[in-house]
Amino acid sequence: SELIRGFLLSGMPCPSSCPPGLLALMAPGLALMAAFSLPSQAGDRRALPVEKPSGVKGRTLILLDVNTKSPVRIISENFLSLQLDPSIIHDGWLDFLSSRRLVTLARGLAPAFLRFAGKRTDFLQFHNVKNPAKSRGGPGPDYYLKNYEDDIVRSDIALDKQKGCKIAQHPDIMLELQREKAAQMHLVLLKEQFSNTYSNLTLTARSLDKLYNFADCSGLHLIFALNALRRNPNNSWNSSNALSLLKYSASKKYNISWELGNEPNNYRTLIGRSVNGSQLGKDYTQLRSLMQLIRTYSRAHLYGPNIGRPRKNVIAFLEGFMKVAGGTVDAVTWQHYYIDGRVAKVTDFLKTRLLDTLSDQIRKIQKVVNTYTPGKKIWLEGVGTTSAGGMNNLSDSYAAGFLWLNTLGLLASQGIDVVVRHSFLDHGHNHLVDQNFNPLPDYWLSLLYKRLIGPKVLAIHVAGLQRKPRPGRVIRDKLRIYAHCTSYHNHNYVRGSITLYIINLHRSRKKIKLAGTLRDKIVHQYLLQPYGKDGLHSKLVQLNGQPLAMVDDGTLPELKPRPLRAGRTLVIPPLTMSFYVVKNVNALACRYR
Repeated sequence: SELIRGFLLSGMPCPSSCPPGLLALMAPGLALMAAFSLPSQAGDRRALPVEKPSGVKGRTLILLDVNTKSPVRIISENFLSLQLDPSIIHDGWLDFLSSRRLVTLARGLAPAFLRFAGKRTDFLQFHNVKNPAKSRGGPGPDYYLKNYEDDIVRSDIALDKQKGCKIAQHPDIMLELQREKAAQMHLVLLKEQFSNTYSNLTLTARSLDKLYNFADCSGLHLIFALNALRRNPNNSWNSSNALSLLKYSASKKYNISWELGNEPNNYRTLIGRSVNGSQLGKDYTQLRSLMQLIRTYSRAHLYGPNIGRPRKNVIAFLEGFMKVAGGTVDAVTWQHYYIDGRVAKVTDFLKTRLLDTLSDQIRKIQKVVNTYTPGKKIWLEGVGTTSAGGMNNLSDSYAAGFLWLNTLGLLASQGIDVVVRHSFLDHGHNHLVDQNFNPLPDYWLSLLYKRLIGPKVLAIHVAGLQRKPRPGRVIRDKLRIYAHCTSYHNHNYVRGSITLYIINLHRSRKKIKLAGTLRDKIVHQYLLQPYGKDGLHSKLVQLNGQPLAMVDDGTLPELKPRPLRAGRTLVIPPLTMSFYVVKNVNALACRYR
């Protein structure tokens, strides 16, 4: 057995001198040690090809087992979180956050953080004015939209009294007017984005009330990013406007966490003046001091610095920040976009090289953080499949889910505590919910993740049986497998159950045989596939052959599994994403919170 183990770990085929029948002695427990020994090595894992025993037909079979004794990572309960961009002030969607349908969709993804931040964070000014729209000119579409709460919602506020929520049922004519306005503003916002010049935004007290009401109503914890580009002549941060916002929020007893700025390493391109890492660290220290002066926020959380992709100059920026404010922030944050949305193609979402670009970034960030504040939590904020607002029929399609689900698996396996998805709802095509308030494929993927995946990450062991082992060709490249304890919040499964999620980028089906602790257990399948004639471009999805859609504005559909008999081989269709709950494993790692 030691000889076999040596050949498995080296990746070399068994030599001709092996005793007859030696391969037949390969116990699953040894074979499963071949690859995926720890999710923390997700970027380097390789499923090693093993010689095919006689009697196995010419096909690829994957043996899969999970270490059920202890988790290798424990991530936040709010691991999958959401972002709203301040552009919703510009295009008017903020006024519709009280929609019953939107709140229902957001509640489906709770518990989670709701980060209010984006490119326009550093052009946002707070004004403690209740409703400036009343002083505007005569009636017109914009007037009615701005005053919809006075005209409509007052009579509908009683629709939902849970936690004092204000939820409205907006008339169709109002939504039509808003969509027309948003379509016009979309062109303006895109022009600003491509020219990298942004106009100032005003957030009124009334708007902040609406934003907080949406978060609180939906079971989301609001994280508000303050404007870091209000600068004094000596380039220090001018905190006067932020202090006004903090005091107002405290007067309303709003439970909010805070950030300062967005992608501060890019400030030179925005205003022609840079802010280095150590200066931003001083600004964060100043913000922490302000928070401690206000009783409501004296113990509130503070996150940052939300840098961009960790290239050499950005790493230097992060080092400067960590030296000064590493102990001030509760988690270190950065953001990542995979593809330029202006040039994206559907085949981009199937490239394994693209899926793996995140691993190198994680290592770079972890190296800096662990140098200055070992053990500090790390978050990936503002993640999206594409930049530049995304591309219609691509970043909002089924195909984009491959990147999104792999991002979730990769980050969890490498110990990133929270990932914030850009965006729940806004202009462009990177969002989870469209402007008709219909959930897109990534929403359904996120909902399944929330319902089935718990915070404990498990190590998986994989071995492949192949007819013709070919050096350099790796099963794992296009077949991504991750494992967690099943969510404790899902009462359909007893504690000790395990959930696998699998991405098959092959253009052929793959077969997986559960081994070891997973052998001969009943499995529930949740197979997510595109629905309709558009294939990978589809904005509709089906679960186990049934199309997914909201039942009504206040009800999400039941996510029904397909039970598989005990011991059955899992057949993974080509170009699909799926979840498998292995019931009653009684995994020691998953019995207790």
